[in-house]
Amino acid sequence: MNISISPSLRAGSKPWMDHGAWIESIPATPAFVYDEERLAQNLEVVKRIRSAGGSRVLYSIKAFPFTGLLKRIQGEVDGFSVSSLFEARLAHEVLDARRSLHITTPGFVPREIPEIGRLCDHVSFNSLNQLERLAPLLGDKASTGLRINPQLSFLDDPRYDPCRPHSKLGVPLNQVAQSYRAGGVATRISGLHFHTHFGSTSYAPLQASIRHIETQLPQLVRKLEWVNLGGGYLFREAGDLQALLALIEHINSDWGAQVYFEPGKAIVDNTGFLVASVIDRFESDGKQVAVLDTSVNHLPEVFEYQTSPKLLGERSDGCHKATLAGCTCLSGDLFGEFRFARPLEIDDRVVFESVGAYSLIKASRFNGYNLPSIYFIDRQGEPTRLKHYDYDDYRRQWSESSPLDRHRDPVRADPD
Repeated sequence: MNISISPSLRAGSKPWMDHGAWIESIPATPAFVYDEERLAQNLEVVKRIRSAGGSRVLYSIKAFPFTGLLKRIQGEVDGFSVSSLFEARLAHEVLDARRSLHITTPGFVPREIPEIGRLCDHVSFNSLNQLERLAPLLGDKASTGLRINPQLSFLDDPRYDPCRPHSKLGVPLNQVAQSYRAGGVATRISGLHFHTHFGSTSYAPLQASIRHIETQLPQLVRKLEWVNLGGGYLFREAGDLQALLALIEHINSDWGAQVYFEPGKAIVDNTGFLVASVIDRFESDGKQVAVLDTSVNHLPEVFEYQTSPKLLGERSDGCHKATLAGCTCLSGDLFGEFRFARPLEIDDRVVFESVGAYSLIKASRFNGYNLPSIYFIDRQGEPTRLKHYDYDDYRRQWSESSPLDRHRDPVRADPD
C-alpha cells in the first residue's frame, strides 16, 4: 500500500482518496503513525540480503526502540544492535535466544560491563584502552571486538562524519596496525566494527573502506571471526544491491569472517508519519502562518539539520503558500513554507512523511507539550493506538525521585 494523502484534510470532511481514510480514524493529534505495509516492504529487502547468504542483518534500535516495533521485526532480522546498557536491556527483553545482540559505544562504564557481557554476545570496544581494561570484565559469553576508524571521510559535514579529524569514534587504523604488529591488545580481538557512512545510497564508500582496511591490516582481517559493517546505508534507495552482496561474498571468502550490518533508518524511516492539526492561522509580514499542534521538538532533526521535512501531497504548483509553524515559544520552531491547492483552515490536518527514524527517540516535551501518540496502520488501513502519553508521564519526568526510587536501579545504586 503506497499511502498518498492530501496535505490538508478538514476535520469532518471526506478523505480525497481511499488511502487517506486512516487520517480521520486518528482521534487526536499529534500522532506518529507507522505503516505496517511499508515496513513489510523494507523487510523484504532485508530478506533478500539475508537469503543471498553470508550476511546477518541487525536492526539498530537507536532509530526507534519502541517494543511494539521490535516485536514485529525480530523474526525478520538476525538480532539487534544497541549503544547502551538500557538499550541492551530493552532489546534483551524482546529477543529470543536464537538471535544476536551487538553493542558498541564510546561510553562504556566499567560497573556496567559484567551485565553487558551477560546480555550481549558481541561487544566492540571503542579504544585500545577500553579493550585492555574492560574486556576481562565481560565474562565468557561475549565475543570481543574493536571499533575502528578507517580514517577515510566521505561526508562534507563534520558533525556527522565518524572519520572526522580527532574523531571520538573508533581506533584510528594506524594505531590498530601498530598494536597488532607489536603483539599488543589488538591481537586479542575476534571481530572488527566500523561505521563510517551516513545516509549513503551508494556502496562505493564501503568498497573503498574495505580495500583500505585490507591494505592496512592484511594479516589481522584474515584472523577475524566476524566483521560488523555498521549502518547508514539507505538500501531502499540504493540502485545496485548486488554491490553490497559482492562485498559480503568478498569478506566471507577472502577474510573468512561472518558479516553483520545494522541498518536502522533504512528499515523504519519511510514507514513513519507525523500527523498534526492546524490550531491557528494568521498573516505575518505578508505571509500566511499556520500553527500546528506539534513542534520541531517532535521532529528534532528538522531543527538540527535546518531542513524542511517532506509533506505528503504537497502541490508544487499550489497557488496558496503557508509557513507551517510549531506551537512552542521557540521562534525557530518552523517546519518550512509549503504550497497547497487551497488555503489552510483551522482543524485541517497535515502529514509529514519519512519521519520514522530518530524522531520520537530524540523528541522532548519542551514547553510542556505532550509527546505524540503512536499508532500502527495495518494492511487494511486500520489504525491501532499502541502508546499514549499523558500528564502523569510529564509529571513523573520532572518530579524528584523518592528514596525508594533511588535504590531501585542496581546500576544507579552501585558506587563508582
